[in-house]
Amino acid sequence: MPGLIKVMIVDDSAVVRETMRQILDGDPGIEVIATAADPIIAAKKLETLDPDVLTLDVEMPRMDGITFLRKLMAQRPIPVVICSSQAGAGSMNALRALEYGAVDIIEKPKMGTKHFLEESKVRICDAVKAARLARLKKLPTGSDRNEPQPKYDAGVVLDLPKGGRHTIETTEKVVVIGASTGGTEALRLLLEGLPLDAPGTVVVQHMPEHFTASFAKRLNELCRVTVKEAEQNDSVIRGQVLIAPGNKHVLLKRSGARYYVDVKDGPLVSRHRPSVDVLFRSAARYAGANAVGVIMTGMGDDGARGMLEMKEAGAYNIGQDEETCVVYGMPHEAFKRGAVDKQLPLGAIAAGILRVAGGKS
Repeated sequence: MPGLIKVMIVDDSAVVRETMRQILDGDPGIEVIATAADPIIAAKKLETLDPDVLTLDVEMPRMDGITFLRKLMAQRPIPVVICSSQAGAGSMNALRALEYGAVDIIEKPKMGTKHFLEESKVRICDAVKAARLARLKKLPTGSDRNEPQPKYDAGVVLDLPKGGRHTIETTEKVVVIGASTGGTEALRLLLEGLPLDAPGTVVVQHMPEHFTASFAKRLNELCRVTVKEAEQNDSVIRGQVLIAPGNKHVLLKRSGARYYVDVKDGPLVSRHRPSVDVLFRSAARYAGANAVGVIMTGMGDDGARGMLEMKEAGAYNIGQDEETCVVYGMPHEAFKRGAVDKQLPLGAIAAGILRVAGGKS
């Protein structure tokens, strides 16, 4: 993608605007061309400026971010990344913004340790880069300039098995799903298509801490399956979907015939926490041929390596097709590695899962 990604920052906090400017301008592929203290000022600047991406606060004076977003998407669609607080109301409004066309959510940067700020840079810059690639359409029914961040693989959380895979003592199918940019709405559509007795499912959606609980609650209100944020030792059972909590890795484990989740800390893996690679590697080890993998819209390659490990362990894997992805990155990387058994449009993935779980592919 030639040229710098031009960004406008819209936030009523001068401190946040300056911090965001420093973070984004610190990336060699991004340039902040304007800031605005509220949507009215932003609208005026958009008359003469043509940013590639907007970062947008939700709660602002004169006009709230949701109202501005709806007007913007109706009149002049631009990729928008919501920059929100972690407060309860703020997180629900941020999720509503995704339904209205925003591409992603990032948490407002906070001052903290050097390690915390470095991880914030990765998340914020990657979100902006992914937004620039996003397809702005209705879905069917960051590294530092001078100090690149290390890219860990799933081995920092879960080593590859030595001496063979875990012996499978159950035939119960379990589903593991990974998604990123555009994934919140894509997951909603997928999960709404699952019946009450759908196979137990664990999901990694790249999302900041404190937002995943609201996301799971919203999905639970819309879907026939039960959806909740994963907690340590939660059982993976039929009719229930567990969403990995933001800022925590989630692994699938097994004790006898019982599958459960292990929620744990650890470094960013494939630039993310939670990481799809970590979940998929654990599924390869503990579920093997009883696992069904699904990789969905998102930038980068998180999940590609783990999905290949799943395939090598006998799992059946589904990739979202290019046409229905907001960003055809993660599914493409998995497909290029030969990890995907079948690519399906978003509207057909739920049925595909049920076919495989029922012994048909």
